[in-house]
Amino acid sequence: MHWNTPRSPQENGVIERSQGTSNRWCEPWTCATAEELQSRLDRMDRLHREEYPYREGLSRMAYYSGLGHSGRPYTRESEEALWRWWRVSEHLSTYVLIRRVDRSGLVSLYNRGRYVGKIHQGKDVYVMYDPERNEWLFADREGRQLNRQPAEELSQERVMSLNVTRRR
Repeated sequence: MHWNTPRSPQENGVIERSQGTSNRWCEPWTCATAEELQSRLDRMDRLHREEYPYREGLSRMAYYSGLGHSGRPYTRESEEALWRWWRVSEHLSTYVLIRRVDRSGLVSLYNRGRYVGKIHQGKDVYVMYDPERNEWLFADREGRQLNRQPAEELSQERVMSLNVTRRR
């Protein structure tokens, strides 16, 4: 299980999330159009990944050169035949997240409030995913289960249509 600790890029299979850097470097509030913003994002993403020094004077792309390509060619036609929901749900079950319960007894998952219990307000709780029941599990630091909630946002259809999170 992953206890909400950063893993190395090799373990994650991704180099790193760059949204915060992009927001600072691109200054989206100064863009006149969505196209201008997209152009800046593309340029800054490329700069951050391919040019900007990361470690040992190398860019992220150079430092993690093995992550450039999986070695398998991608085709949209093969996606449906290869993609398996059970693999996604099993992978999700390996994570343990820490969330703080708000004043209303809720924690946030995918921009949705999930009720843990008002009695637990202000506490940090562990959040896990149960792939067998498609439910979120909430536990305290001692491992006692506090609540369970259906994970309606997690399904093959919603993941494949990129419709898991509630947009703000």
